[in-house]
Amino acid sequence: MLIPVILAGGTGSRLWPLSRELYPKQFLNVNGTHSMLQNTLARLQGLEHGAPLLICNEEHRFIVAEQMRAGGFQHAGIILEPMPKNTAPAITLAALEAIQQEHDPLLLVMPADQLIDNHLAFHRAVSLGESSAMQGKLVTFGIVPTKAETGYGYIQRGEPAEEFSDNYAVNKFVEKPNSDLAQCYVDSGDYYWNSGMFLFRASAFIAELERLAPEMLSACQQSLNTSTSDMEFIRLDKEAFSRCPSNSIDYAIMEKTSLATVVPLDADWNDIGSWSALWEVSHKDAQENVTTGDVLAINSTENYLHAENKLVATVGVNNLVVVETKDAILVADKDQIQDVKMVVNDLKKMGRSEHVHHREVYRPWGKYDTIDSGSRDNVKRITVKPGEKLSIQMHHHRSEHWIVVSGTALVTKGDETSLITEDESTYIPLGTIHALENPGKIPLEMIEVQTGSYLSEDDIVRYEDRYGRIDNPPALD
Repeated sequence: MLIPVILAGGTGSRLWPLSRELYPKQFLNVNGTHSMLQNTLARLQGLEHGAPLLICNEEHRFIVAEQMRAGGFQHAGIILEPMPKNTAPAITLAALEAIQQEHDPLLLVMPADQLIDNHLAFHRAVSLGESSAMQGKLVTFGIVPTKAETGYGYIQRGEPAEEFSDNYAVNKFVEKPNSDLAQCYVDSGDYYWNSGMFLFRASAFIAELERLAPEMLSACQQSLNTSTSDMEFIRLDKEAFSRCPSNSIDYAIMEKTSLATVVPLDADWNDIGSWSALWEVSHKDAQENVTTGDVLAINSTENYLHAENKLVATVGVNNLVVVETKDAILVADKDQIQDVKMVVNDLKKMGRSEHVHHREVYRPWGKYDTIDSGSRDNVKRITVKPGEKLSIQMHHHRSEHWIVVSGTALVTKGDETSLITEDESTYIPLGTIHALENPGKIPLEMIEVQTGSYLSEDDIVRYEDRYGRIDNPPALD
């Protein structure tokens, strides 16, 4: 049995301002009609496999679950990391869980933030790797390089691992090289880009982990053995997982093991590590511009221009990245776009929120958009999905006015429950226990006006919540 393992973690810095800490790039629709996570799952169609296991940050759990449902994808569980520990612990958790569910399956490990356009070539490479994985090898997929790229690590292949096959022993892994060394690697024909994708038996990986990183294995075992199930989520024991060393699978296992093999993969792969990389793989107009949204480009060439809410107009500019969102605008030279991380770092130092979340924030029940805010007032547009309900809660420092724009709201205030419909409103006094629910068949749209001395989202006392946020509430409701 082949079990896909989808690594859906990320920090949301490389495609800022579209990606954020609470909405990293794997959840974005960057090149089509589906998110990168959904595209990762879709490329499995045509392979014989069981339901995939997913690993993500706890704060991203509802986005992952919603995108799985929206895409019609089944899964065998969503493992929640209470804190990021890099790829080796994440894969270890998946291997341990897979052994519990399926005895000893083959694991196909795939990051959720890569594009692969040639699915047939990908399937062929997986089939080639399966023979080595069945024999206990740890298979990685090396991307056939198209240029001397300095942003990727490289894998040097050795002798063929099997007769008449494209499985090769791994001579060594090398860090991101300078441009001259990268050109030498490409010219030699013996080097591949490191894709971060792997294929191996769960037991073979665990055996090498026990030999090379026993402390990591022990911490993962303890955190999983004392985990709890919450709806479709597997919640790890936070204290046990906090003791786990943080390391990548390359450093912890692949660079040390004698079982590593590499299968070449030539399948139009791209990890979309920057806006310039996205420009390269996107459809361009006659002036080599990539445009999304309401864009007017005059005498402008080779730009990436993205508009979400406003008209973006350019005149006489070249080689730029311009990305407009509701709360931020990025303007950068395409050749320096890797430095967008410096913007994110500066936002962190300044204590701002634009690197954490968008103005429009998604929740398991729907979403809210902060339209306006002042020192003692805050205005939001709230959308509640049909059949969904916000937590039963209370605020110490603010009161709320709710105006229904469309749909029907079932409102609880203390011991009273009432239906509020279009063009009607209600008032929630400070300190009142209340709840909001959409009992209808269409989305509930409403305007919320908050007033008070303290308006931050941590002023919430939850009494009941269908999404499991009583003991461990997120930063925002």
